[in-house]
Amino acid sequence: MAVYTAVSAEALSDFLRGFDHGELVSLKGIAEGVENSNYLVDTTTGRFILTLYEKRVSADDLPFFMGVLDHLAGDGNPVPRALPDRDGTLIHTLCGRPACLIEFLNGVSVSHPTPAQARAAGAAMGAMHESLAGVALERPNTLGPEGWRALLTRCGLDLDAIEPGLFARVTQAADEVVAAWPSALPRAIIHADLFPDNVLMLGDRVSGLIDFYFACTDIRAYDLAIMHSAWAFDAQGEAYDDAVGKALISGYAERFPLSDAERAALPILAQGACLRFLATRAWDWLNTPADALVTRKDPLAYWRRFEAYRQGLLA
Repeated sequence: MAVYTAVSAEALSDFLRGFDHGELVSLKGIAEGVENSNYLVDTTTGRFILTLYEKRVSADDLPFFMGVLDHLAGDGNPVPRALPDRDGTLIHTLCGRPACLIEFLNGVSVSHPTPAQARAAGAAMGAMHESLAGVALERPNTLGPEGWRALLTRCGLDLDAIEPGLFARVTQAADEVVAAWPSALPRAIIHADLFPDNVLMLGDRVSGLIDFYFACTDIRAYDLAIMHSAWAFDAQGEAYDDAVGKALISGYAERFPLSDAERAALPILAQGACLRFLATRAWDWLNTPADALVTRKDPLAYWRRFEAYRQGLLA
């Protein structure tokens, strides 16, 4: 989450008049994340999230995201649905951006997950994959291997402003990972961004899975590899927590079994996950507007993770 578009109290009050959720009490921008503008909204009847879609999220993809969330919620998964206005409309326009009013879920995102929390989060992803198995909705992964290779190319030699020689190193690494990519593995709808800050916890229980705006159709085990790269390292990508990493995979596999081929592919899938997030974080690092309320993330944290996987982590 982040804030790129400023929303005034007056504009939001007008917006809320189309809903049956009371009058505006308070509005607060949320700085975490990098993709959309998000606000915590309190009204006289409750608490909500307001999301304005920007940057990589296309308005044409919003019906897919809403369909995925509706299916998951209907199957008992803890996900927030978009709320319709009095006319039944889910997707609106506010301040020149597509916008949705979304259910608020209680819980906190943990900065340093314990093995018990990681196991619960892995099981929640497994339950999500179980629910989505066979669902007919489809969306290509615009940030699959060719997508993040293209983004690295767009960053070009500007990557060397982050660290000297970075462009040459990541370009070679991307070529090697794409050549080894296990394209024949089972595919399904995946979240593709289930970082700790997209999982809400109440103690050791998962109370919410949020921010589905990278959801797409791709290799199912890739979703778990992304999650492992985000949960099992510290924020700098330097310290690896083996207990957290193992608990995450065990929790997932207990709910949705992994084949031998999927387990064998986890190291290369995790390397691809690292390059994908290095690419988007590097792009944001180089191009985030100076006046945006957003917490920028160090791209090199994912290069360190990549090196750990390349040197045999998960082998």
